[in-house]
Amino acid sequence: MSEEKKKVDPRRTIDPAALEVYDKNQGEKESAYDRYVKMQPQCNFGRQGICCRICLQGPCRITKKADKGICGAHPYTIVARNLIRAITGGTSAHADHSRHMIYTLTEMFEGNAPDYSIEDNEKLYGVAERLGMSREGKSDDDLLKEVWKQAVEDFTSLTGDPCKWLETTVVPERMEKFNKCNVVPRSVHTSIAETMGQTHMGVDSDPVNLIFQGLRTALADYTAMHIATDISDILFGTPKPVTTEANMGVMEPEMVNIAVHGHNPLLSEMIVRVAKEMQDEAKEAGAKGIKCMGICCTGNEVLMRQGVPVLTNFLSQELPIMTGALDAMVVDVQCIMPGVQAVSECYNTRIITTMSHSKIPGAYHVEFTEEHAMEKAREVVRLAIEAYKERDPGKADIPDVKHKVTAGFSFEAMGELLEAVSPGAPIKAITDAVDSGQLRGVALFAGCNNLRVMHDESHSHIIKELAKNNVLIVATGCAAGTAAKLGLMNEDAVEKYAGDGLKDFINKLNDANSDKLDGNKLPLVFHMGSCVDNTRSYDLTNALAEQWGVDVPKVPFVATAPEAMSEKAVSIGSWCVTLGIPTHVGVVPEVTGSALVNGVAMQIAQDVYGGYFIWEEDPEAAVGKILNALDERSWKLKVHKQVAEKFETELSKTW
Repeated sequence: MSEEKKKVDPRRTIDPAALEVYDKNQGEKESAYDRYVKMQPQCNFGRQGICCRICLQGPCRITKKADKGICGAHPYTIVARNLIRAITGGTSAHADHSRHMIYTLTEMFEGNAPDYSIEDNEKLYGVAERLGMSREGKSDDDLLKEVWKQAVEDFTSLTGDPCKWLETTVVPERMEKFNKCNVVPRSVHTSIAETMGQTHMGVDSDPVNLIFQGLRTALADYTAMHIATDISDILFGTPKPVTTEANMGVMEPEMVNIAVHGHNPLLSEMIVRVAKEMQDEAKEAGAKGIKCMGICCTGNEVLMRQGVPVLTNFLSQELPIMTGALDAMVVDVQCIMPGVQAVSECYNTRIITTMSHSKIPGAYHVEFTEEHAMEKAREVVRLAIEAYKERDPGKADIPDVKHKVTAGFSFEAMGELLEAVSPGAPIKAITDAVDSGQLRGVALFAGCNNLRVMHDESHSHIIKELAKNNVLIVATGCAAGTAAKLGLMNEDAVEKYAGDGLKDFINKLNDANSDKLDGNKLPLVFHMGSCVDNTRSYDLTNALAEQWGVDVPKVPFVATAPEAMSEKAVSIGSWCVTLGIPTHVGVVPEVTGSALVNGVAMQIAQDVYGGYFIWEEDPEAAVGKILNALDERSWKLKVHKQVAEKFETELSKTW
């Protein structure tokens, strides 16, 4: 084969704005697309999960000649250890986010976080009630302190009591299953520590025991994520429908353009608020004003609550800098490419890190503190204004690509929409639509971007095909970013891509909620938040199970991560499976080096938990497998309901 045929095309995206910027800078500015090509071919031992680096005797790579590690570890042990360490890495990232939210409450109670307060009392009441707390005779601050104490307990407990945030957000049948399988986490931090100890050299070599510990840690991840979402809603407000725009065309050449990027809303919320107050300072610098926009999940947080436009998602995060029109990229934690700093040096973009444990050499650093949140936000915005003064107008070249976006669909907001159709039993609007055949089920799009597949293509293709086949679609994280950027998150996409059943369902919601949508209509894809907000989607799944009176493995609901990339995606996918959801992953993870571990993920998991993984990189084939998973559940649910009615018995909850 010639070198020309072996060469990988670096234009690995279908986003027209990203392609335009990339083509103008190709060969001059390096981006992730270029680095991916340089990295080929990648290590196949790592790809299969059969490279062990846990001790210093290695790395041990499994081959025909060397079929065990130096210590005698079999491939199944190596693959299982690597897998659950990835789960633990993802859990640690989400726990870091959640711990920061809990710590902010701690500082509030001690009077050290004056810029934060209870924004959503109703959400506080709802969380407290779910946790079994009485409001009687308590102020809101007292009630929040009680919620805070339970959050701390779920994070740090060393006892065998189940985490309340897990126990109170799943149907009883799930907790029974977790107890029988001994995968109930003691607490978030304990689970992380246990897994790291269990995977140390010379400890556990039983692959099944290792996998069960990984699932325990994944449930700790779910717990941490739910805590983070609940506290964020209490402090910043529970998202409601908002309308804005997405893609690089949201930048304006005569504005101070600030991108917030990462995953933690504690500072970004303040930056957006402060930017509104500092418009005059920007005008004194010669700008028309200040415009904030978002990248990745920090962007999703401020999009959902404040209608901040979406700039781009993970893989193309370097490209907005290359337009020459971005004055500052403010980053906190997770999914921030170190490469953004090198690109920024070719322009006057300020890369501003804000967390003590997340720094980039050469970047500006403004240390975020809860005590001085607004003050630090002003410092960041002033750095952006200074950058605007130095901007070279001749280098500014913004792609004319943007789309309308309607977002803000928290679980509570979804409930309000459905309530208008089915008063008193909102979720029945969906269950009735599935029972009648109007909808084939519900699909969650989650996960990241990954250059092993074409950027945005798998998300986009599968969304369009499932919509055509009458699947109700919700999305989070960078998957939601794809839908927003490519015009799949507005009413025009409903007309263009939805099948007749899905279109009728959405239009029914439109008609019932016309007085609440400010003249807008509902989108094809319902944005439920950042990647930490995937628990919102599980709340929806759980509500469907409760409405039908079944355990989750009977519910026609699937999760799909068509371009999964990070350890967080591994942990989220693992709790989705443990909680009973078929989970498609569009990038085959590092487990194929062990037929045993791979078989547990794809087959045995279904027998034990009802959920299972579907590895499929071809988006067209993935559509068929996702639809089959939904149809199988819908068919079983229908048959079991008919049997229950015929024999006048309760509906079977098993699968």
